[in-house]
Amino acid sequence: MFSFLEKNPFFFTVAFLLVFSIAGLVEILPGFAKKAQPIEGLKPYSLLETAGRQVYIAEGCYNCHSQLIRPFKAETDRYGAYSLSGEYAYDRPFLWGSKRTGPDLHRVGDSRNAADWHDGHMRDPKSRVPGSIMPAYEHLFTKNADFETAFAEAYTQKVVFGVPYDVEGGVQIGAEGYQKGNAESLAKAKEIFMQEAKVVVDDMISQDVKDAFEKGEVKQIVALIAYMNSLGQSRRAATQVSQAGQ
Repeated sequence: MFSFLEKNPFFFTVAFLLVFSIAGLVEILPGFAKKAQPIEGLKPYSLLETAGRQVYIAEGCYNCHSQLIRPFKAETDRYGAYSLSGEYAYDRPFLWGSKRTGPDLHRVGDSRNAADWHDGHMRDPKSRVPGSIMPAYEHLFTKNADFETAFAEAYTQKVVFGVPYDVEGGVQIGAEGYQKGNAESLAKAKEIFMQEAKVVVDDMISQDVKDAFEKGEVKQIVALIAYMNSLGQSRRAATQVSQAGQ
């Protein structure tokens, strides 16, 4: 058979395309199976978490930290349960990373969920991890989080990609009225944003961040901590803060 194909380029090409197509289907189709859909209980990022994710991307944190735990004992012993495809259903873009200058962060919210720890670590990494080579991120304590861009991203995710925002028992972003042309609904979204921020700020130790919040300002460090705390199996739990004002 193989000698026949070698002597007949046309049939060889047909056979190659057939095998290639079958292999492609075997590789692609599982991605559409149920197991590749959002895991049960997975919630999308809140407005504050979305703003924090934008900070994470802007600062290039994915260059030194991965968010993908492989199913190897050495990794699960250190970082926790291995990552599932359904956990990334609402992630655009994926932030798997390609190297680990620092530890994997996909479960950091399960082990490091105290705002005061992240507060001190981001301002002075060596104060929390002696010998750390991570730079300090003082500027995150002075720059404001971008609420408008976070809302725009969440709204786009809802309208374009069908991410389940503003559903009963889910994450609320106050976009229902906005979708109907009611610009005043942004005030509701901002209220939700501030409620989420207050939970983080109350647990922080930086007085300058607390003082800024009293003036109605949410610093980038607050949003980043909210995002970091959302990473892990905790994303499966029903949201609490986002619904506080409902």
